[in-house]
Amino acid sequence: MSDRMRELIDILNKYAYHYYVLDEPIAADKEYDKLYDELCAAEKATGIVFADSPTKRVGGEVLKGFKKYTHKQRLYSLDKCQSAEELKKWFEKINASYKNTAFTLEYKFDGLSVNLLYKDGLLKTAATRGNGVTGEDVTAQIVTVKTVPLKIPYTGTVEIQGEVIMKKSALSRYNQKNPDAPLKNERNAAAGAVRNLDPTVTASRMLDVIVYNVGYSEESLFGTQSEMVVFLKNNGFRVAEYFKKSCDIEYLTECVSEINAKREGLDYLIDGAVIKVDDLNIRDELGYTEKFPRFSVAYKFEAIEVTTVLKEVKWQVSRTGKINPLAILEPVELCGVTVARATLSNISEIKRKDIRINSKVFIRRSNDVIPEITGIAEHYTDSVEVAPPTFCPSCGSELRYDNIFIYCTNQDNCRDIIVSKLEHYASKDAMDIVGLSEKTVEVFYDKLNLRTIPDLYRIKSEELAVLDGFQEKKTENIINSIKASLNTELADFIYALGIENIGKKAGKELAANFRSLDAVKNAAAEEITEMRDFGGITANNVYDYFHNEKNLNMIDELFSIGLQINDVKKKSGNAGVFLGKTVVLTGALASFKRSQAKEIIESNGGETADTVSNKVNLVVAGSDAGSKLDKAQKLGIEIIDEEKFSALIAKLKK
Repeated sequence: MSDRMRELIDILNKYAYHYYVLDEPIAADKEYDKLYDELCAAEKATGIVFADSPTKRVGGEVLKGFKKYTHKQRLYSLDKCQSAEELKKWFEKINASYKNTAFTLEYKFDGLSVNLLYKDGLLKTAATRGNGVTGEDVTAQIVTVKTVPLKIPYTGTVEIQGEVIMKKSALSRYNQKNPDAPLKNERNAAAGAVRNLDPTVTASRMLDVIVYNVGYSEESLFGTQSEMVVFLKNNGFRVAEYFKKSCDIEYLTECVSEINAKREGLDYLIDGAVIKVDDLNIRDELGYTEKFPRFSVAYKFEAIEVTTVLKEVKWQVSRTGKINPLAILEPVELCGVTVARATLSNISEIKRKDIRINSKVFIRRSNDVIPEITGIAEHYTDSVEVAPPTFCPSCGSELRYDNIFIYCTNQDNCRDIIVSKLEHYASKDAMDIVGLSEKTVEVFYDKLNLRTIPDLYRIKSEELAVLDGFQEKKTENIINSIKASLNTELADFIYALGIENIGKKAGKELAANFRSLDAVKNAAAEEITEMRDFGGITANNVYDYFHNEKNLNMIDELFSIGLQINDVKKKSGNAGVFLGKTVVLTGALASFKRSQAKEIIESNGGETADTVSNKVNLVVAGSDAGSKLDKAQKLGIEIIDEEKFSALIAKLKK
C-alpha cells in the first residue's frame, strides 16, 4: 500500500508542478481528481500521510498563535533608487572597483516576503521576514500554496526567499465566489491570508510564491545569480518569468522602463525592479551596510495605488445613454499628477465593494487613464451609501435598467447623449475634427441647434463669427477641419459612429476584415463573431447598429453631403507576412527599437504579446534572451533570431 501511495504522490506532484509552476498542464482535471481520491482513501485506511503529500495543502486545524522563527541568515531589505540617474550612479560606483561586471535584473514583487527552510529535501519551516533576524512561523499556511514544493531534489540544508502573491485573476475569481465579503486588493489579500491563524483561509485564496534568492546554504552551490536561478528551477520552484543579465547600464535602464510600461498588464503586482551584481564572490567583497546589501538595489516605481476620501458621486450620461457613476475625490497625488476623480463602473459594483460617500477608498491607476476605486480602506461614522439616480441627470427622463447598467430612455433628445456622440465623432482617433472639443460641441448645441452628425457639415462661417471667442482664424480652422473630415478611412469612420463596445482596435479589425462599409453593413452577426476578439455581444452590437433604419438614414445623409470613405485594399502576399500570428519579442535587438519592431509586426497583419503562452505563434529572440526563450522552446513555438527577422522585413520592402 505504501509503495502505491508513494507512486500516487509522485504522479500528483508532477501534475501539480506542470500545472501551477510551469503553466503547462499535462493531465486533465478528471485524471488528477481520480488519483487524488485514491490517495485520500489510502491515507484514511493506513493512517499514513507522507511529508510531501498533496492532501496537506488543504489546510489543517486553526492555530492558537504564531511561533517565532530565527532565520539562519539575516534577511536584508533593499536600498532604493527612483530615477535613471540614481541607478547610473549606483552602477558606476560598483563598476569603478569591478570593471565590466555583469548585473541581473528581475521584477520586484509587491507581496509578502517569506523564507523557506529545507532539510533532507523536505520543507521544514516557512517564516515571514519579520525584523530580518526573527520572523513568524507560517508553515501551516504556506504548505497550502501549490507553487511551494513540499519536497525538493536537493537534500542539504538551505533557506530560500520568495514573495507570497495573489494574482489579479485569482482575486477576481475569489471575489466572484464571495460577493458578500470581497477582498480589497491583491497585496492585502496575500498578506492577510498568510497571517491568518486558520490555514483553510490561506488555501482558499489561491496564492502563489515566486522565489528569487537562496540565502543560507551549508555548502557552496553556485557562483552567480544566473546559476542560482537555474538551481531554483531545477528544484521545482516558481521563479519570475523575467530575468535579464548585462554589463550595459543603458540596456538595463531601458529594461526598467519597459517593465514600468507593461506592469499594469501583468497578472500580479510589481512595484519596481531589482538589480543585483551577478557574481557572488564580488557580492561577498562588497558586503552590507547596517540595513542594505551593497551589491543590490531596488528601482522603485511610482505608487499606482493610494488612499483618499470619496466626497461625492456624480452620474454622467454617455453617448450610448448609459448612466455612469463618477467619483469625486479629496485631491491626492498619484503617479506625479493630482487626482480628483475616479471611475466606479456601475451601481452593482458600488454595492459589491461597499463603497460609501465620506469613506476612505483605495484608488489605482489603470493604464494611464482615469483611476479606478478598487475598494474601501475605512468607513467613518458619517459614511453614507451611494444612491442610484431616479431620473436622467441630464434631461430628467425615465431610466431603463438593463442587468447591472442604467440607461436614459430619451436617446434622441437628451442633451448629454447628443453632445457625447458628437464629441466622440470629432475626436482625434475618429474623424479628427480639430478644435471641436466637448465644450465647443456644447456651445454649438445651445447656440446653433446642433443635434445630429450631419448638422456638423451644415455649420457656416457666419454662424460661428457671432459666437463669443470665435475669431476669424479659429472659425476658419474649424470649418476647414469639418470639411476635411468628409474624406476619411473606413476604420476611423466605424469607430466614429460610437457603436457600443467598438473601440479603435475593433474598428480597425472590422475594416481589415470586411474592407468596405457596405460589407460591414451586410455582414451577418455570425460572420462578425468569427473574427478574433469578437464575442456574441460585440457582434450583435455591430449588426444591430447597421440594421437600425435611423442609423442607416444618418449615414446616407452624410454620403449625400459629400462623405468619402477610403476602402481598405487587400494586402499583397508579402504584406501579410505576420498575418494571423501572435509574436513575442525577447532580448535586446541591435537594429530596432522594441516599439519599431512591434509596429512592423502589427502593420503587417500580426499581433504582439508580452508573455509566452500556447497562444503565441512566433518568438523573435535578440541577444541575452532569457526565460521567455526557454518557455518558447519548451512549448515548441517557432523561434527566429534578429537576422531572420530583418530578412523577413527586407522582403516586405521589395
